Amino acid sequence: MPARGVRGGRAPKGARKARSSSARTPRSKRTDVELGRTEFESGLRIVTERMPSVRSVTLGVWVGAGSRDERPAIAGASHFLEHLLFKGTPTRSARDIAEAFEAVGGDLNAFTSKENTCFYARVLDRDLPLAVAHMCDMLQHSLLRKPDFEAERQVILEEINMHEDSPDELIHDLFTESLWAGHPLGRPVLGTVHSITSTNRDQVMRFYRRRYTPANFVVAAAGNVEHDRVVDLVRTGMATGRVKRQGPSKWHLRSDAANAPKPTGATLVRNRPTEQAHICVGTNGLARSDPERFAFGVVNQALGGGMSSRLFQEIREKRGLAYSVYSYHAMYAEAGLFTVYAGTTPKRAEEVLGVIRREIDDVAGGGLTEEEFERAKGHMKGAFVLSLEDTSGRMSRIGKSEIAHGEILSVDETLDRIDQVTIEDARRVAERVLTGPMGLAVIGPFPQDAFGGSDLNAELAVAAHHGTP
Repeated sequence: MPARGVRGGRAPKGARKARSSSARTPRSKRTDVELGRTEFESGLRIVTERMPSVRSVTLGVWVGAGSRDERPAIAGASHFLEHLLFKGTPTRSARDIAEAFEAVGGDLNAFTSKENTCFYARVLDRDLPLAVAHMCDMLQHSLLRKPDFEAERQVILEEINMHEDSPDELIHDLFTESLWAGHPLGRPVLGTVHSITSTNRDQVMRFYRRRYTPANFVVAAAGNVEHDRVVDLVRTGMATGRVKRQGPSKWHLRSDAANAPKPTGATLVRNRPTEQAHICVGTNGLARSDPERFAFGVVNQALGGGMSSRLFQEIREKRGLAYSVYSYHAMYAEAGLFTVYAGTTPKRAEEVLGVIRREIDDVAGGGLTEEEFERAKGHMKGAFVLSLEDTSGRMSRIGKSEIAHGEILSVDETLDRIDQVTIEDARRVAERVLTGPMGLAVIGPFPQDAFGGSDLNAELAVAAHHGTP
């Protein structure tokens, strides 16, 4: 099972350049894809996307519970549950669950992020009833036995240790914690050694009972499925209540704009005897409901989203200063996170940081060119469509859209939103985001006074999670 949610915005290695045009891209209507949605009085929602040309189905249950929903004392509870819900119910053991999916060649997995947990399965279309029955049972009736709890506690502690030993991954957590010090979005998804060691079964069980309710569930299915059949199967296995006809909904979108995290602009230097310096630079991005999010997606793509981006060309191709350099933009309910990462030889760290800052400043000052803009738009559109070539990509899109936005844009609607972005839009939002307070986090063989010195508040923000430097 993956330990954490997948970070957004990172371009795949070897990504190809996409051609684009400022004119609207002509598209024909798709007749082989159908969206369906049903909402129940309990708050449960079911969304489906029919793809009759395939023989498989990906089923996902999205739970509106992530690391931001935990009290500090039980930090990591959502990820703990991700592990524990595979351990058995009153009618199925952990082995029963594993054998049932493997016997039909299916996959069953899960991941945890800051705002959601998703359990998903990919099976042949004929085996959809098996997947629905097992996942409904796991989500509602897991036992969380004490022996399983203690065993998984040790597994998660080893997972945390492994993460701490991976500086190219750890740096992202350190950066977020120092930039958003004290805010729930700044917490690591895995929790901390202290919280995992001290949390008991009853605390996690209470979190499970409180958060794993129909009002917090979105069931998403994509593939060779009929919407009504999925609804019937879920109603058999889950306490859905009646189909909602009128009146207020039981579910609600996350919205806490008044308490959005403020970027500290802090510097954090973590001394470690690593072969490379691992660097993160960034600031607040845009919330996922922000109307300018598509425009900033273009900016992020042009700046560090692929092989033709500014940062890749300037730092890797022209100067040979780094193997890995990229930017990404993660969006949450009330704020976003824009980050640039680079890994380089320690003696070149200052030079790499200087190039990153110069390129950010240039784009913030309106330096994005027409050619960069068009190429970035083309890449965004092409990558988006290619990501939907299988049932897993389709399920993820509709499930995430429903739980995050309460609505699902069609593929054509999403492409139109990207098409509508102008270079003026991109330059305006680049200035809006990239002139914010920039934070910095570095791991490598550096003294605490390197890079202008590590801020005390940043050190305090991460000390409890990762020990003292």
